[in-house]
Amino acid sequence: MKLPSIISRTGAALALFGINHVFAEPGDQQPRQQNAERPTHNLSPRLPPAPSGRFGDPLTGLTFGQLAAFAIGSEEFSNVETPESGLGPIFNNNSCSACHTTPVIGGASALFVTRFGRMRHGVFDPMADQGGSLLQQFAIDPAVQEVIPREANVVARRITTPLFGLGLIDAIPDDAIRESARRPQPDGIHGRVAIITDVTTQTSRVGRFGWKAQQATLLAFAADAYLNEMGITSRFFPTENAPNGNTELLALFDKTADPEDAINPATDKSDIDAAADFIRYLAPPSPIPLNRSATDGQRIFADIGCALCHTPTQQTGNSDVAALRFQPVNLYSDLLLHDMGRLADGIGQAAAGPHEMKTAPLWGLRARPIFLHDGRAATPDAAILGHDGEAARSRDRYRQLNPVQRQHLLDFLNSI
Repeated sequence: MKLPSIISRTGAALALFGINHVFAEPGDQQPRQQNAERPTHNLSPRLPPAPSGRFGDPLTGLTFGQLAAFAIGSEEFSNVETPESGLGPIFNNNSCSACHTTPVIGGASALFVTRFGRMRHGVFDPMADQGGSLLQQFAIDPAVQEVIPREANVVARRITTPLFGLGLIDAIPDDAIRESARRPQPDGIHGRVAIITDVTTQTSRVGRFGWKAQQATLLAFAADAYLNEMGITSRFFPTENAPNGNTELLALFDKTADPEDAINPATDKSDIDAAADFIRYLAPPSPIPLNRSATDGQRIFADIGCALCHTPTQQTGNSDVAALRFQPVNLYSDLLLHDMGRLADGIGQAAAGPHEMKTAPLWGLRARPIFLHDGRAATPDAAILGHDGEAARSRDRYRQLNPVQRQHLLDFLNSI
């Protein structure tokens, strides 16, 4: 386990208020901040303040031990990795918090990752043998810098998503998501459950995290990010990504023994566990009380069909964590895959086809810097107008609203 020195000195609470880290530029030999040691987490961190409804707060009702896990996890989430601690040799950033910053650590950002692949005769090839489908944008040495292969004919960008309330989404039973997929819907809407093999349990589960619902549990979500965004191997992903699939280059530049993220005997957890704890205990966005305009917008949201996919509320099931047990989840998503037509990114991933995307949760929309999976929309209005596929009829109804009605709907979205 490792912590940057500034976090070790000041405690976990600082991480809740947005410590910024320097992002390694392409061609840098290593990230500018270095820390060759992997010291143990402070087991008595300063606890975060009591929940206040602000973005970045912990869930209400956590025990002392859970608050401590949240604080320790927030430290790990802000830790800056180095080549000595396992960063790279190819990566997209050097800490979790570098990509999850808006409006506080754990939120979204305007940063992108790039996906690529090849579509041939209607079949998507992720080009895994050439480093696909995720491009790692940076490297610890220019010799291993990845590039998009010339054969790739599908290239897409995806923005960082916020993590607030994901512990509640994690606690929604698989059967509840399956049941929602079985309900008949109008307008040609037919959401599909993403069934994947969860790497942490090796069981078949319902995917719910990521733009393509490609992960089913928070621990798998964290482990995947550590490998694919930072190049940190773990017990679930023990093999490094080879630069554009070149295993010889990997052998030359990967000098840290794998898996790099080892379990700490003092806590029986590794860094991916700590990061997953932080995400699990992050409170959901607190809605703003609806004024008259937003109340009218809530009705319009349902009338034009937005709620058919952006399901306002789901329910958690039983949980070992009391704060997550049988709780409403006001996420505004059915967590299903839908054919999005021209809005889709063209990338096949896990159970999702090239034209499918998971319904994005809308809670906390007011705090996001850009919208849609690729950030093409600067405003919620532009995002709605950019919908296609199964959402086309709802989009067309939105187009037919008069300016006052549109503003009511946008005021509602700015309140959830």
